[in-house]
Amino acid sequence: MKTKTNSKLFYNLRNDNKFFTFEGYDFKIIDDCLEIKYSFNLADKVNFNPKLRFLPSKHINYSSINKHNLNNFVFQMGMVELISYWKAACPKKVIVKPNYLSNEQIEFWKKLYFHGLGEFFYLNGISVEENSFMYITTHGKKLNPAAKELSNNKVIVPVGGGKDSIVTLELLKEKGMGVIPFFVNPREASWRTIEVAGFTKNDCIVVERTIDKKLIDLNNKGYLNGHTPFSAMVAFTSATVSFLTGISNVALSNESSANESTVPGSMINHQYSKSFEFEKDFHEYSKKFLLQDMHYFSFLRPINELQIAKLFSKFNQHFATFRSCNVGSKKDVWCGKCPKCLFTYILLGPFVDEKILIEIFGANMLKDNSLDSIFRELTGIAEVKPFECVGTPEEVIAAISAGVGFDNIVYNSARKLKESDSFGKLLTGYNSENLLPHNFDNILKDALNG
Repeated sequence: MKTKTNSKLFYNLRNDNKFFTFEGYDFKIIDDCLEIKYSFNLADKVNFNPKLRFLPSKHINYSSINKHNLNNFVFQMGMVELISYWKAACPKKVIVKPNYLSNEQIEFWKKLYFHGLGEFFYLNGISVEENSFMYITTHGKKLNPAAKELSNNKVIVPVGGGKDSIVTLELLKEKGMGVIPFFVNPREASWRTIEVAGFTKNDCIVVERTIDKKLIDLNNKGYLNGHTPFSAMVAFTSATVSFLTGISNVALSNESSANESTVPGSMINHQYSKSFEFEKDFHEYSKKFLLQDMHYFSFLRPINELQIAKLFSKFNQHFATFRSCNVGSKKDVWCGKCPKCLFTYILLGPFVDEKILIEIFGANMLKDNSLDSIFRELTGIAEVKPFECVGTPEEVIAAISAGVGFDNIVYNSARKLKESDSFGKLLTGYNSENLLPHNFDNILKDALNG
């Protein structure tokens, strides 16, 4: 992906917009829906009012919810939402009016904003430092974490519609873990995933997130735009769901490969909010400032993309319906031309018959010469990986070596690569850097050895 030279625009916008204010928020419960509206202000020039809506669910009884404790969760979700609007002009000063944040909390948010926007800064050609890119001041009263006893007899599983969350969903369901699927702005593929897995819409918890159109207007006028850490929003909304349902376990589907930087030799990672570093930070933050007994972890953290592909290949009932392509998401298709499509095609190669892969993706992607530049990025020939949720070059090369082999690929760049013998090593690996509770750890190990 090409970088832009927006450094001058960044400083001009920053100079013209001295501050960004988190003015406040309102929330109410109507017809068993939790409706939230935030109020942000860009330098007294533009007001933003993004919204979150927690739809009715059989798992949530709002009559028993402590509204004082809920207030803290609503506020913290607003702190995540803030970054999407701040990035339009990147004011140096951020004023948080609703509630007080300690220095420790401010450092958490600055770290999340800085690294979560790493791709945004890089692709816009903006150079900033973590300690000085933003200054946060807060007002209001201090909010305390919720003192609520939680149950561990069920597990909340955020679902996207791709292979990773399907593996988590199916493995935990098989072991009778009392799975509750959870969505933020579900797509068609998300609904198909839970239907194929044997769940109904009534079994799920859904949050609708609405972007203020004024942000899109600013983008169209030439203000700054780019990637924001969406998985951080999933983290804080899932913490709210944990509080509302009284369920302690929240099992994400982020793998060990998400820890690798997108730009070699840097901290820039498209998947920062899916990384183990963020997982640990959020785990500690939530216990100290949100909900002490909640356990937020990634079920797939100990394993890599190849291992996930192998596990997914056992759930062939999902082959026709799963989707991971962002380009084709609105049309609910695999576009067949993007890094995510090519990566998924290659990773499944050693485990799924070629005829079935062609049925899934609509073509033999390894025979499409137009994908050579993407192939270079995925295999590490190019300096920078795609800014997508894809695995490591080692995993890609190992999958090709164990699958079709380089001789059967039309890309010219394939001639520069050698067969890899790391396939077996990757399939038997188990990363000790994880937060899995013991019973979840056993389920994953049993699946790998099965």
